[in-house]
Amino acid sequence: MDTTKQESPCRPKRRRRRDKSKPVVKIPQIDRRRLVSPFSPLTPLDEEQLEFVHSTSLQILEEQGIEVLGDLALDLFRAAGADVSRDGLVKMDRGLVLETIAHVPGDFELIARNPENTIHCGSNAINFGLVSGPPNVHDCINGRRAGTIEDFRKLIKLGQHFNVISFFGNQAVAPTDLPVGTRHLDTTYASLTLSDKPFLATGIGGGRARDAVELCAIAHGKGLSQISDQPVVMTNININSPRKLDDAMAYGAMQMAMLGQAVVVTPFTLMGAMTPATLAGALAQQNAEALLGVALTQLTRKGAPVVYGGFTSNVDMRSGAPAFGTPENSIANIAGGQLARRYGLPYRTSACNASNTVDAQATWETQMSLWSAVMGHGNLIYHAAGWLEGGLVASFEKLVVDCEMLQHMSSMLQPLKINLEETGLEAMTEVGPGGHFFGCDHTMARYKTAFYEPFLSDWQNQENWQLAGAKDATTRATEIWQKALHEYEAPAQDSTIAEELAEYVDRRKSELGNKEPDLVPRSL
Repeated sequence: MDTTKQESPCRPKRRRRRDKSKPVVKIPQIDRRRLVSPFSPLTPLDEEQLEFVHSTSLQILEEQGIEVLGDLALDLFRAAGADVSRDGLVKMDRGLVLETIAHVPGDFELIARNPENTIHCGSNAINFGLVSGPPNVHDCINGRRAGTIEDFRKLIKLGQHFNVISFFGNQAVAPTDLPVGTRHLDTTYASLTLSDKPFLATGIGGGRARDAVELCAIAHGKGLSQISDQPVVMTNININSPRKLDDAMAYGAMQMAMLGQAVVVTPFTLMGAMTPATLAGALAQQNAEALLGVALTQLTRKGAPVVYGGFTSNVDMRSGAPAFGTPENSIANIAGGQLARRYGLPYRTSACNASNTVDAQATWETQMSLWSAVMGHGNLIYHAAGWLEGGLVASFEKLVVDCEMLQHMSSMLQPLKINLEETGLEAMTEVGPGGHFFGCDHTMARYKTAFYEPFLSDWQNQENWQLAGAKDATTRATEIWQKALHEYEAPAQDSTIAEELAEYVDRRKSELGNKEPDLVPRSL
């Protein structure tokens, strides 16, 4: 009987003492860059199919309508000429819908605290975002657990450290150790002090959205009126598919629009569960729900920045669990981009997976989602790093694996250099027949710029491989996220602004006590 102790494949082996005579090598990364896709977007829907989905979605809005909660939102629809029933069912004439959404800007800049990290939303700009929304977190050292504010802070630090991450979502992980009514203050404060990249704040109700905007204004050293025409923060709202917009989401969107900040309107549509079990039905319903949410922001403030969001996939019909990285999900990612462009709107999509562990399934499903999101020209690619278990878990190891894939994708999206100098005819002459190009001048001049250096590669680990077996990607990812936290450097911040942010958080916590923030939005 073999009594050898079996080590968990997820748990890193005992560390050897570092040879202090060797220089410490930082995690290799690509430089921070603004990504612009050099490729034309894919178009799975032909012109007739695209117009069919467009027309059908307008038919849904005219004939079936969408239930909207919140008297203030209903008053806006009613005043605009929509048919609003006593039970809150809103029906909009297609002409009214198209006239209302025509005021949305086709693109905008989301201003970061560090201007170098400002992102562009629209056209063929591509931005990769951190995981957002899970209630749980996992890493191979501490295991699976409910998320805490310390986990949230670590994820923000990792997102700040990895250059390929452009923005953060509403909430990297839910800090379940904090009171529900005030945790949005702690997460917004962490995002503004541990990072200088742009982010989406929690927009559940007007009160939370208002707090986020006020904190962001302080961080930028400005008042609310000074940022009303220059968005410095976004939020994401979800339509409760099928065909229901609750008051917390509606009022959060309205508050952001009132203050000139950006809103991402994303129906959460799963074929066979929240939409008909066909791609045609899912896309038509997604489009109808998104257009109504976009219209609400424009009825609140004409010209407010809005992003068309798509989050359509299918479910496992045996279990009912969400599935991602499937062919249906991939086509929906690309087709959603076609619909957004049909209305001249920026586009948000996602790179998700449904695996329960950081394995080959998690990687191939994320890669399928990522490719389709990029080739559909998703301007904001949500959940691009760290998403696991269909969105139930934020994974530290998956974040590292995903950042590796994002670095590959980012490098692939760089413009090609095809010219005589790059072709290297002189190198061919230097090497001659049967030689090699490793040491020639042309190669050495481009050694640090021409070749992408993966940080998960184990090609240098030959000695360890021969002695103890090669480390798998998950084991190396565990080492890398710990090293990244060690390398992390907090961004600079004016001490007066830092004090003002802390004072605002303390004051609002005192005001709220154990109460929930107000739902109703407030104007300037």
